[in-house]
Amino acid sequence: MGTIHLFRKPQRSFFGKLLREFRLVAADRRSWKILLFGVINLVCTGFLLMWCSSTNSIALTAYTYLTIFDLFSLMTCLISYWVTMRKPSPVYSFGFERLEVLAVFASTVLAQLGALFILKESAERFLEQPEIHTGRLLVGTFVALSFNLFTMLSIRNKPFAYVSEAASTSWLQEHVADLSRSLCGIIPGLSSIFLPRMNPFVLIDLAGAFALCITYMLIEINNYFAVDTASAIAIALMTFGTMYPMSVYSGKVLLQTTPPHVIGQLDKLIREVSTLDGVLEVRNEHFWTLGFGSLAGSVHVRIRRDANEQMVLAHVTNRLYTLVSTLTVQIFKDDWIRPALLSGPVAANVLNFSDHHIIPMPLLKGTDDLNPVTSTPAKPSSPPPEFSFDTPGKNVNPVILLNTQTRPYGFGLNHGHTPYSSMLNQGLGVPGIGATQGLRTGFTNIPSRYGTNNRIGQPRP
Repeated sequence: MGTIHLFRKPQRSFFGKLLREFRLVAADRRSWKILLFGVINLVCTGFLLMWCSSTNSIALTAYTYLTIFDLFSLMTCLISYWVTMRKPSPVYSFGFERLEVLAVFASTVLAQLGALFILKESAERFLEQPEIHTGRLLVGTFVALSFNLFTMLSIRNKPFAYVSEAASTSWLQEHVADLSRSLCGIIPGLSSIFLPRMNPFVLIDLAGAFALCITYMLIEINNYFAVDTASAIAIALMTFGTMYPMSVYSGKVLLQTTPPHVIGQLDKLIREVSTLDGVLEVRNEHFWTLGFGSLAGSVHVRIRRDANEQMVLAHVTNRLYTLVSTLTVQIFKDDWIRPALLSGPVAANVLNFSDHHIIPMPLLKGTDDLNPVTSTPAKPSSPPPEFSFDTPGKNVNPVILLNTQTRPYGFGLNHGHTPYSSMLNQGLGVPGIGATQGLRTGFTNIPSRYGTNNRIGQPRP
């Protein structure tokens, strides 16, 4: 028998959670218009699909796919409203802004898949062209055009508006822009509509309707049914060419890349931060696009030991916050630590530190590591670093030797230096080997961890 939980909260299913979030969005009055347009879109799409079946026109089917894309854009707008209502959670610390990026990417990719399906069906129709009925062809064209334009111009879709401006221009926009410059040179009042570039969604709606009108006229005049297949291919290519730059842009955002147009500004800000008072180094900087129009980043800043961490953090954040809305700054001080003089107690009547030098020596493991030819430690296969920022002085042992340098002003101390031959005789040529360990350090009665053992080649702990 399992454990009985008397006050356990009931677990909601996925559809229960989805219904709860939908109610949260539906409570906002701004979403009512989007829901109304969504219902109208479903009705229009149903009628258009029936007319596509009755007319047997694949060009009208390709144009109907744009109406289905409008339904996806309305759903993206609802997701954008939901994102603004939700706050960051411990699981999603950056919030839910990337969800609307994912919605834009999915909508544009589905539109391109629909275009590829139309191209495949059109290639089959070139082999055996069916008869096209024009009874509802023109009616379906104007119904789809009016609804698409009314939806695009009535509802402000923030995600798609940003992507259409930030993404690169499609080939259809470039060709229309050349014609628009010539037209605006004759009629300057149209420059506000056609320049610098037209809305890609409005442009593809107008171009698709124009292709269907030409199809209707040629079929009515000459019964040229192949033009319907050609129009379907043209609409599919225009759809693919329009959606592809948006898919690329939103895909790069999902891959957490740095936008190319802000790289120069970020480099300038990093150089300004590196010149702040107390900053020694700026490294490991990484910036990426969190959502549409919002940047996130992280940076490591190394400062002086005497610098104020909070003051430097405030200045760095103030400089970068103008461009990076979500910023993580890790500050660490330049932790140079002087190694200890000795590891054990020293008699007070023995040492006079003013007469000695502190010479750091690498820690040796034993005489097995020594090279008898060169009297130097053999190089291991993977030597530990003698210095690193995180653990300074980790692999360094201090050794105290006699100061044999010349003192100025003639204090009467020992002058000159010990020849190398005498060092070999005393066992100083190989550290750790000699008559006594005291000869190596210059003292015979220092109670340090090296000891005073006379055994040659004893490894140090």
